[in-house]
Amino acid sequence: MIAPRPEPTKSFVLPLEDFAAALPVSGRLMALDLGTKTIGIAISDTTRLVASGLETLHRTKFGADAVHLLAVTKRHDIAAIVLGLPINLDGTSGPRVQATRSFAAMVGPRLGLPILLWDERLSTVAAERSLLEADASRRRRKEVIDKVAAVIILQGALERLRALKRAAEAD
Repeated sequence: MIAPRPEPTKSFVLPLEDFAAALPVSGRLMALDLGTKTIGIAISDTTRLVASGLETLHRTKFGADAVHLLAVTKRHDIAAIVLGLPINLDGTSGPRVQATRSFAAMVGPRLGLPILLWDERLSTVAAERSLLEADASRRRRKEVIDKVAAVIILQGALERLRALKRAAEAD
């Protein structure tokens, strides 16, 4: 007798169109800028027009980080996650991309929310430039750079989701 094949594990990581289709009409999105030492966190308003920096989480162990992120999703009634994907400037995937994909695969079931991997090329550079223009001190830039990068990631995703919605409505 042949044993039945196990059901495939539900993937919470979705391509853009599936992610957009899985979203409720309104509700906040949360973006994560995943680093080795910190995670920048940004959230949108409920209408998904504006991204705002929330906090920088200093990473410890995956389990503790996941518990913290779950608490943030509950406290702010988050509908879905946008996770920055650190693709190299030449379009290739390095070790940080694999680490981010692994993080998404592990955190997805714990948060139970759809996850969109968003190309974050130059988000940290844009965040650094923005902070320099605001004349932030080196210490202050170091404290908030990941949170500002998460805002840039989320704002880009929000704009793309709006464009996708407009295109669908035009059809």
